[in-house]
Amino acid sequence: MWQQQLQQIRLGNVKTLARCISLVENEVAGYEKLLQLLSPTSTPVIGITGPPGAGKSTLVDALISNITAEGKKIGILCIDPSSPFNLGALLGDRIRMSEWYNNPNVYIRSLATRGSLGGLHPKIIEISDLLKAAPFDYIIIETVGVGQSEIEIAGLADTTVVVVVPESGDEVQTMKAGLMEIADIFVVNKADRADADTFAKNLRLMLAPSFSSKQIPVSVIKTVALQKKGIAELYEAILKHIQEHAINDKKSWLLAEKAYYLIQQKRMAGVNKATLKREIELAGTTFNLYQFIKKYQQGG
Repeated sequence: MWQQQLQQIRLGNVKTLARCISLVENEVAGYEKLLQLLSPTSTPVIGITGPPGAGKSTLVDALISNITAEGKKIGILCIDPSSPFNLGALLGDRIRMSEWYNNPNVYIRSLATRGSLGGLHPKIIEISDLLKAAPFDYIIIETVGVGQSEIEIAGLADTTVVVVVPESGDEVQTMKAGLMEIADIFVVNKADRADADTFAKNLRLMLAPSFSSKQIPVSVIKTVALQKKGIAELYEAILKHIQEHAINDKKSWLLAEKAYYLIQQKRMAGVNKATLKREIELAGTTFNLYQFIKKYQQGG
């Protein structure tokens, strides 16, 4: 069954892809077998992140135009805030990208953060790996934009684009350490606003080689996404970074974190605090915490 599903994904069947993403997202029984069948791929992943209101979705929409103009296929994961009522995505990005719904070269999926502090989805690694199995030329992941905690996007993406606006001066200072670490390309969006040139100049000074540990210089590109200005230059910078990009050491850390979490989750299966509490109460005054832990570590 899973082999057939994977074959359909490889052939570009978006209905099967959408169904399998839902199975993974909702942890339907047996979904791990599908993931275990996946082969490593080199599909470039582009991360788009930055503070809320910077125009990330509009920028992605403009980038889609450039990518599809070359006949390329693209998969997009838009991480939306969770609804406080049903934990579903609020779908704001889908509205802004509505013109691409029926384009056969574009697949857009909105995912809710479901309370994840990293600005991503708890199953983002698994879902992005599923997209890599499909015949996409590029994958774009747009984060919610919650600030410094979304550094994990740098481990997931081959190229991380940080979007800011001219008024972001204080925010950049606040998030400086995190942003300087994760950014491969800085985009000063809404660059038709006052002080955009000064802001971009100051940003370049902050990114000067004497202050930066990055081997590949970080580009600063001005755009006006609504008018599609500067998008061609941004697309060119992304392609250049992908070509020159060395091994992403952050990806190893991210995968190590994920592996640790999944192993921990498996080993803790069937163990819950209520059961532990009952066993401790039954032991009464003879209870020894360390012998108790040892019993569980030995599996019984």
